[in-house]
Amino acid sequence: MKKNIAIIMGGYSSEYKISLKSGNVVFNALDKTKYNAYRIHVFKDKWVYVNEKNAESPVDKNDFSILVNGNKIKFNCVFNAIHGSPGEDGFMQGYFKLLNIPHTSCDMYQAAITFNKRDCLSILKPYGIKTAESYFLNLGDPVNENAIIEKVGLPCFVKANKAGSSFGVSKVHKKENLKTAIDVAFKEDDEIIIESFLDGTEVSVGVITYKGEIKVLPITEIVSENDFFDYEAKYLGKSQEITPARLTKEQEEKVNTVAKKVYKVLKMKGFSRSEYIFKNNEPHLLEVNTIPGLTLESILPQQAAKANILLPDLFDNAIEEALK
Repeated sequence: MKKNIAIIMGGYSSEYKISLKSGNVVFNALDKTKYNAYRIHVFKDKWVYVNEKNAESPVDKNDFSILVNGNKIKFNCVFNAIHGSPGEDGFMQGYFKLLNIPHTSCDMYQAAITFNKRDCLSILKPYGIKTAESYFLNLGDPVNENAIIEKVGLPCFVKANKAGSSFGVSKVHKKENLKTAIDVAFKEDDEIIIESFLDGTEVSVGVITYKGEIKVLPITEIVSENDFFDYEAKYLGKSQEITPARLTKEQEEKVNTVAKKVYKVLKMKGFSRSEYIFKNNEPHLLEVNTIPGLTLESILPQQAAKANILLPDLFDNAIEEALK
């Protein structure tokens, strides 16, 4: 008996276009002999099922079901491909927990913690996970530029605390540009984090649960043509993503150990991708993504390919792990 799989995509954030691409990659890659796959678009103004002809019909939010040709369809599992809110910050996870529907992402608390960069780094620091120096600001707080620079130095990064795909991120070289960068970040979120600049090799590490075991995928080195790994670098070809990364054996072992430790400490499930920069030969954690990009250009699928895991197998495994 084929299982009914809802692939949720879209979302409420600036990342919705990337999420739609990710969701369609999953939809096209899933084994149609094993699964009945349904594309579900989740937006603030509508939750809809989108059929093969791109016609829309509403989702019943009471039990997360749809009607297809007059037949009520319920789902055995949800494949979560929503980057940003509400798919990556715990809201959808809590909703599916209440409905007792398995899903491919981590649990609600883990999603909420990892989506909040400040909280995530604060939890991991006592476990010896190295991070950049940071300064926190909430919307409405007085901005003391001298205190910020004294804490984190220049250049520094100003980031929206709860946003992905490098939305709301600026690299600041001069004090006079700090206020503008803060305003940009506050357009994405009412909390921001300002971090010291780490000058070193940047890597992205995929960690997944694969066939019941925690597996660290081949590491990707990020070489941006821009000043940092911004939206253009991530999605518009303005970067080199080198897999496997050009690391020494010692560096590779260190970052693998740290990435696996982060996954375990946070009690993660499903996919994750964490970003690190090497400073003094030690990996410093930047952030953890629990719904990483799954487009053909995205890092985690590239890493899986290097590990000889094809997309249908990668996605099938995610569903099988969720159904356990």
